[in-house]
Amino acid sequence: MQSRVVPLEEDKVPVVTNRTTSQSKALPLRLFQILLLFLALCIAFSVISVYTIRRFGIQSVVTTVKSSFQPCYEEPNSFQQWIRPPSNLIHTMSDKELLWTASIVPRVKKYPFRRVPKVAFMFLTKGPLPLAPLWERFLKGHEGLFSIYIHSLPTFHANFPPSSVFYQRQIPSQVSEWGRMSMCDAERRLLANALLDISNEWFILLSESCIPLYNFNVIYHYILKSGYSFMGAFDDPGPYGRGRYNDKMAPEVDISQWRKGSQWFEVNRKLAINIVGDTTFYPKFEQFCRPACYVDEHYFPTMLTIEAGNLLANRSITWVDWSRGGPHPATFGRSDVTVEFFKRIVEGQNCSYNNRASSVCFLFARKFAPSALEPLLLLSPKCLCCFSSSLCRTASGPLLSDFGGRWQRLCLSLPSLFLLASSDDAVLILSWYNISVA
Repeated sequence: MQSRVVPLEEDKVPVVTNRTTSQSKALPLRLFQILLLFLALCIAFSVISVYTIRRFGIQSVVTTVKSSFQPCYEEPNSFQQWIRPPSNLIHTMSDKELLWTASIVPRVKKYPFRRVPKVAFMFLTKGPLPLAPLWERFLKGHEGLFSIYIHSLPTFHANFPPSSVFYQRQIPSQVSEWGRMSMCDAERRLLANALLDISNEWFILLSESCIPLYNFNVIYHYILKSGYSFMGAFDDPGPYGRGRYNDKMAPEVDISQWRKGSQWFEVNRKLAINIVGDTTFYPKFEQFCRPACYVDEHYFPTMLTIEAGNLLANRSITWVDWSRGGPHPATFGRSDVTVEFFKRIVEGQNCSYNNRASSVCFLFARKFAPSALEPLLLLSPKCLCCFSSSLCRTASGPLLSDFGGRWQRLCLSLPSLFLLASSDDAVLILSWYNISVA
C-alpha cells in the first residue's frame, strides 16, 4: 500500500492520505445495495405472481400444456372414435351444421363391427320429466339397447343424479311452440342428435306425459321385427285435413299428396335421415303452413308419404283419448289410474302388424299428469302380473285353448305382458323369443 504526501505551504504539517482504503470500504457497500435491490425485485415478482394465479387461475395454462401431448396408447384418429357415441351431448354446432352432420350416410351398408341396434327415446318437453321414475324402472337392466335425448326449454337445466338414465341427456335446445315450425325444428334437432350415435336404429318421439304400456323387451322386439315405421299419414278430406292445404305448396306438394298424422311417431334410421336431410319440402311448409295449418301434424307425414310411403305403417303406437273433445286430448290424473282403465286401453284394439291382423296396437299412452306417478308405480307391476296370470288361468281364453298347458309354462318364463286378444298375437310374441308353437 502506497501513501501519497501532499506538499503544503510553509509552516503547515504535511497530510498523508490513503486512497486505496477509501475505495475498498465503498465497494462492499455498493454490492450490498445491488443485492438488496435484486432481493426486493424478487419479492415483488413473487407477490405479483401469487396475486395473478389467485385472480385468474392456472387451469387454462395446465389444460393447454396437457392438450399438446397424446398418450402413446391412444390413436387420435382410431376407428373407435368414429363409432363411439358422443360422450357429451352439449356441442356448439348450429342447426344447419348439426343437420348436415347427421345426414351423412355410409355408402357401405355392412357394418365392419358388431353393431347392436338401439332404440332412441326422444323426449320433447318444456321442463321437468315428472314421470321419470316410471321410465327408470322401465329401462332398468337394458343398458346398451337404448339411448335417451331430451329437448326442453333452453332456460331449463335438469338436476338428475349421476345414477339416472336421464343424467346429462339434454341436447342444445331452442324455444318450440305448438302448431308452429319451431316444433318441427325441435323434433329434427332431437333426431339429428340421436343420429350422431351410429348404433341408434329406431327413434321414438315422446312427451313428458307419456308412459310405456309394455315392458322393454316387448316394445324392443315389436319395433325390431316390424317391417314398417309407425307414423300416421292419412288423407283427411275435411276442413282439418285438405282444408289446411295451400295451393302455393305446389308443385313440390300436390293436394293429393297432403297427409295428416299424430305428432308422436317412431321411425327407423333411414327415415330419420330423410327428415333431417330434407331441404325440398321444409321451405314450403315453413312459408305456407302457418299456425292455423298446424305444421307438426302435416310436415313429416306428407314428406315421408312422398319419399318413402311404402315404409310407413300409417298408424301411431301412442294411445291418446280424444273422446272429451277440444284441441287437446284428455289428461289423466291420480284417480284415473286403475286396472280397468288399462284394460280399456288394450282391449278391443284392432290394427295391422306386418300385414297381419293384431290386437297389440299401442306401445305407449298419454297424457298423464304428474299426480298419476304414484298410482302408476304401484299399479304397474300389479297390473302386468294380473293380466299375465289371467291369461294363464282362463280356460276359455284363446291362448290357453290353442296352446293348453304349454302356454301356462311359457307364461312363467316370458316377460310380463298385457292382455292379448288373439292366438295370432301369442304366436307373434313367442316368435320374438325363438319359441316354436308347431
